[in-house]
Amino acid sequence: MLRKGLFCSSIILTALIAGTFTACKPKEAPNYPIVEVEKPKKEDVHIYGEYVGSIRASQFVELHARVEGYLEKMLFEEGKYVEKGVPLFIIDQSQYKARVERAKAQLKRDEALAAKAERDVKRLRPLYEQHAASQLDLDNALAALDNAEANIAMSKADLDQAQLELGYTVITSPMSGYISERFVDIGTLVGPGAKSKLAAVVKSDTVLVDFKMTALDYLMAEKRNIKFGETDTSRSWQPTISITLADNSEYPLKGIVDFAAPQVDPKTGTFGVRAELPNPDNALLPGQFTRVKLLLDVRENAIVVPRKALSIEKGGAFLYIVRKDSVVEKRFVQTGPEVDNNVVIERGLSANESVVVEGYHKLQPGTKAVAVEAKKNKQAAVPQK
Repeated sequence: MLRKGLFCSSIILTALIAGTFTACKPKEAPNYPIVEVEKPKKEDVHIYGEYVGSIRASQFVELHARVEGYLEKMLFEEGKYVEKGVPLFIIDQSQYKARVERAKAQLKRDEALAAKAERDVKRLRPLYEQHAASQLDLDNALAALDNAEANIAMSKADLDQAQLELGYTVITSPMSGYISERFVDIGTLVGPGAKSKLAAVVKSDTVLVDFKMTALDYLMAEKRNIKFGETDTSRSWQPTISITLADNSEYPLKGIVDFAAPQVDPKTGTFGVRAELPNPDNALLPGQFTRVKLLLDVRENAIVVPRKALSIEKGGAFLYIVRKDSVVEKRFVQTGPEVDNNVVIERGLSANESVVVEGYHKLQPGTKAVAVEAKKNKQAAVPQK
C-alpha cells in the first residue's frame, strides 16, 4: 500500500511540473508577411518633351549686285568675320560716275533756263501793268518759268537716281557676321540681268532651333496655362530647351522658346516651335540636326512614388499602404506623369504614409504585415494582436 501511494504521488508531482512549464512557455508570434515600404517623396518634378530639331542662324543675308557691271574688287577674306557697312565688293564704276556727271550738268542747264524764265517774268509783269505788253506775252513767260522749274525737279530726280546707282557699285553687308565664300570671280559680269548673288553673311552668335511639338504636348501645356513664346513672370521657371550634340554630349547653354505657331500643321498634326540659343563660340553650325529637350512643366511639391509600387487593374491604378496599426490597405490613386521611374500621384495619397514597394504580392487588404524601411532595411517590431 505504501509503494502504491508513493507511485501515485510521483505521477501527480510530474503532472504539476509539466503544467507549470506549459504555463510558462511563451506564445509564438503570428507569421505576418514582411514587406519593404517607403514614404512618398515631395519634390518639384520637371517634365520634359524630346523632339528632333534643326539649327539655323538668327540672321542670314545674301549679298546681291543691284546694278550691272564687271566685278572689279573683292575686299574680304572668305569665311572671316566682317563688320556692318564695310565695303566687300566693288563693281566697275566708270559708267555710273559718268551718269552722275551728266545728271549734274543737266541740272545746272535747267537751273540756268529757270533763272532766265524768272527774269523774263519780272521784266514783263510791269510792262503788262502799263499796257506795254500783252496778256499772251505774260502768260508765255509764266508757262516757261513753270516748265523750267519742272525740268529742275526732273533733273534732281535723275541726279539722285544716278548717285544711288553709283552707290550700288559698292556692296556692303547690312549686318556684322561671318561671310561665305564668293559665288563669282573677279572680272565676272554681275547684276540683275546676270549673276547677282555674290556671297552670304551669317550672324550665328545666337542661333534659332526649330522643332515640331506634338499637339498633345502643346494642349497639355495650354491646360497648365503655359503659353509658349510668352514670358510669364508669375512662374518661377520658363520653358527652356537643352540640346544634344552629334557626339551625344549636352550643349552647356540653354535656350528659351520665343515663338509657337498659331495653328496645327494639318499634314503632321504638330505645332511649329522655335527657341533662341546663345552660341558665343560658334560651336553650333546652321544646318545641323539635333535632339531637343524642352521643359514642358514643373509640378511643384508633387507627391512621388516609385513606379514599381503601382499596379493596374480595371478600377485603375492602386498601391498598398501599411497603416500605423500594421493593417494593409489597398488604395486606388490618381496618377500623373512618369519621370525617371517615378510616378506623380495627383490624388489619393499623403506624404506621411508608408507605401509598399517590395513584397506586395504577399498581401491581402485588411491583413497585417511587418513593415521594413526599404532604404535602411530595418525590420519593424512584430505587431501585436
